[in-house]
Amino acid sequence: MKTTKLIASLSLLICAQACAAPQTWITNVKLVSPEKLDSIVTGSVLIEDDRIVRVERGAGHKAPKGARTIDGKGGYLTPGLIDSHVHLYAVPGMSFEQADKMKTMAADYFAQMPRSFLYYGYTTVIDLAAGSRTFIDRVKASPLHPDIYDCGAPLVFANGYPSAYASPETRFDTFSNFIYDPAQADKIPARFKPEDYTPAKGVARVKADNAICVKTHFEHGFGAMHNLPVMSPAVYAEVRSAATKEGVVLVTHGNSFEAQTFAVNGGVDVLAHGMWHWGALDKEKELPAEIKQLLDKIVERKIGFQPTMQVLYGLGAYFDPAYLNNPALAKLLPPAMLAWLKTPEGAWFKQEIAEDETDAVILRGMEAPLRRQAQVVAYLASKDANFVFGTDTPSSPTYGNIPGLNGYLEMQDMHKAGMSLAQVFKSATINNARTFKIDAQVGTIEAGKVANLVLMKMSPLADIRAYDSVDTVWVRGKQAARGSLAVKQ
Repeated sequence: MKTTKLIASLSLLICAQACAAPQTWITNVKLVSPEKLDSIVTGSVLIEDDRIVRVERGAGHKAPKGARTIDGKGGYLTPGLIDSHVHLYAVPGMSFEQADKMKTMAADYFAQMPRSFLYYGYTTVIDLAAGSRTFIDRVKASPLHPDIYDCGAPLVFANGYPSAYASPETRFDTFSNFIYDPAQADKIPARFKPEDYTPAKGVARVKADNAICVKTHFEHGFGAMHNLPVMSPAVYAEVRSAATKEGVVLVTHGNSFEAQTFAVNGGVDVLAHGMWHWGALDKEKELPAEIKQLLDKIVERKIGFQPTMQVLYGLGAYFDPAYLNNPALAKLLPPAMLAWLKTPEGAWFKQEIAEDETDAVILRGMEAPLRRQAQVVAYLASKDANFVFGTDTPSSPTYGNIPGLNGYLEMQDMHKAGMSLAQVFKSATINNARTFKIDAQVGTIEAGKVANLVLMKMSPLADIRAYDSVDTVWVRGKQAARGSLAVKQ
């Protein structure tokens, strides 16, 4: 009996030594963590399994015995970046019908897509309209992918945006988490009962789906559809109350002065777009006082603001002959897909945008919305607003919103519009983490956080090009050199 106990004790001792979780010691790096931007010092980080277990500031600290040592060669170690506005279940440059028809090409894109986010350091993404739980789970099952959070199925207003863009026969099945509108009872199939489609029931469905946020919309539409129904302040108040009760972040799509006024007055947590439509004030050259007053409320209430400037610039890609020759695209898109996008068939969406207008006319038409958007960003930046980085990738069937690259371009747009490098950095790290209530997991370099880290050759506080100088990425402790994340040619 004593012998048996002795053997068992020895086995436990041996396992405690030999079976211990492997540790990684990242050293000789400059620590760039958003809560300590006044203290960029050389240091080291210890990872065990998928967590940061120690952060040492200052040189001279020794690696723990048995730990694998990574020499950062004086590079800049940052928290993994967060893109809080993506749509994973869409192929840039393809309609859903085209993606279904060209299954092999779409499958190759989806296999590369999570790696493309990582290529530019985005180790966490938030899908604001997770239309397919099966698809999200499939991405999560891929060998290397960003952490994925989502808002579940979007909570749409009956026959409003975006459901109105689906046929009347399919829209209530495609957008099944909707709010019943008694005024439209004759336009809603009888099988859907009003009591099952209240704001509270819709938010509860999102929560039951393990979502961290709920996505709503205030959008009258565009193009041929520009009089879509929107929810009333009373209905929105019910959504706000339900979101608070369920503990989910309330996100609202709205790119106009009217929409953002509605959402801010209703207690929104995150505005999912910049403001490029000013309505009756569109012809104003300077930022009107009425808009400044609204923006001051956004600042005061610390509402998360996503500029999403690449939504418009992404459309402009069709009128930029150099765009598809960007060397970065060959690293992020399967060769067959990139080749197809360069064909007339692959440029199909350009006609949807341009109709019969010339390229010059279309580009001139984008100037005013881009100017208005930049003016809003500049004003908010001057007040140090709560910017939360999001790209809306892809925002539509445009090929101008490619995962990863779209984030890098968005950062350049934001900086050019007036955001400081520190504001850009914080928007993609600590601001996103705090606003979406995932800061216990990510957003800073601290012991206990998930080991999502990015090693850059340049400082993101010195040059916006640092975001294209990624050397190595860690996702939940798994290390990947940047080159290994690119498409295999």
